Amino acid sequence: MTLQILRTRPRRRASTTDSYIERVNLAIDFIIAHIDQPLRLKTISKAAHLSPCHFHRVFQVVTGETIADFVRRHRLERALSMMSHTRPRSLTSIALSCGFASSAEFSRSFKRQYGTSPRAFNLTQWCASRQAALDQTVEAWARQLHIRSLPPRTNPDGFRVHIRDLKPRTVAYIRVRNPYRGDGVVRACNRLIAWSKLNGFHANQWLGYQWENPELTDLANCQYNVAVEADTFTPRGEVGRQRFPAMTVAQVEIKGGLDLELRALRWLYGSWLPRSGFVPADQPGFEAWIGQPFAHGAEHFELHIQLPIKRM
Repeated sequence: MTLQILRTRPRRRASTTDSYIERVNLAIDFIIAHIDQPLRLKTISKAAHLSPCHFHRVFQVVTGETIADFVRRHRLERALSMMSHTRPRSLTSIALSCGFASSAEFSRSFKRQYGTSPRAFNLTQWCASRQAALDQTVEAWARQLHIRSLPPRTNPDGFRVHIRDLKPRTVAYIRVRNPYRGDGVVRACNRLIAWSKLNGFHANQWLGYQWENPELTDLANCQYNVAVEADTFTPRGEVGRQRFPAMTVAQVEIKGGLDLELRALRWLYGSWLPRSGFVPADQPGFEAWIGQPFAHGAEHFELHIQLPIKRM
């Protein structure tokens, strides 16, 4: 990507709402990046540039969750993801990798959240229920857009995987909560496109990514980030800054509707990945748009799915 120089503009004073959103975004980024480490209110609030007492109230109002509940949920969801890998690790290893002090603490939190112990948890049934919720959402949209129902999990579309090594990249992003309902993602894209044109980034690579797996996480709790690669800028208001390390990705090209992308994801995870010699890396999956997001409307997408991977 060619380095773009930020145009000099008079600095607009951020509104109180923008300032709060900016600080909560900083906190969320810090939590996700350090989810495997001890996370204390004082440390998180420092990352958000607010006092601990005040920040706790701000975070809960903006996200609808306390900091403790947010951290616990993301640790448990990461643990579920690790438990679903082809070669699952021991529960103690999973607990420590997700930031729990011990396997006992992990088991207590897990049972409080899911009603049973990690060992007794029926992961297959859980994934099926989450998948059913996702299917219902996609099928409802499909009926609205006159898209045919999803086919079986084979590879009739002829998906092909290309392994790519990506350099580190920095993005400007807007975070969208509950992205599977309404037009929040499209509206966030439009706002970020307008911002990127003002700052000279609109011709760069556009991305979409989320840390949650919608087949493991309730759809209402998912968050989707609309992003564009950008080097030199100051995060402000709802526009945050995220730095991703160099990574290897399995890339699949998509040119079609939402149903095609969902089939590609299921094929990638369910058919290709178990036979590939790779496991998912601890980075979100990406949609790397060909051109700008939604350039062809909301019914036809042209993008590359990028699944971060590492050797088993």
